[in-house]
Amino acid sequence: IRLKFLNDTEEVAMARPEDTVGVLKSKCFPGQESQMKLIYRGQLLQDQAQTLRSLRITDNSVIHCHRSRGATTATPTLPDPVPAVPTAPGLPLGGGTLMVPTVMVVLALGWYFRINYRQLFTAPATVSLIGVTVLVTFLAFGVY
Repeated sequence: IRLKFLNDTEEVAMARPEDTVGVLKSKCFPGQESQMKLIYRGQLLQDQAQTLRSLRITDNSVIHCHRSRGATTATPTLPDPVPAVPTAPGLPLGGGTLMVPTVMVVLALGWYFRINYRQLFTAPATVSLIGVTVLVTFLAFGVY
């Protein structure tokens, strides 16, 4: 049987058709049986008592091997001393995420006050508002 790993290396393992998945793991990965995941034809081999013959694993078959990090028993995991901040999955709220909407709201308020209170805006203030609007527009379209 050929054992293929994620880094595209292969090893050849000698096994009999009567061997079970558990026996194959213990032969090839002694002491790491609980960490190893074996995949044959896209199916995870979870039943340790199933024989290779019942799975139709024949001579020169390829079994993909993956070492999982979740099933380690040597190092116990300690609880995180800092409480996690609950966030919605897929929606990280950071400073960069809210920067574009904040700038757009400030710019819209600037234009609102320019239109409704034009007596308070001088010519240089209006030119500056136009310049900032053009700059933000180019940056927004350039980034996205």
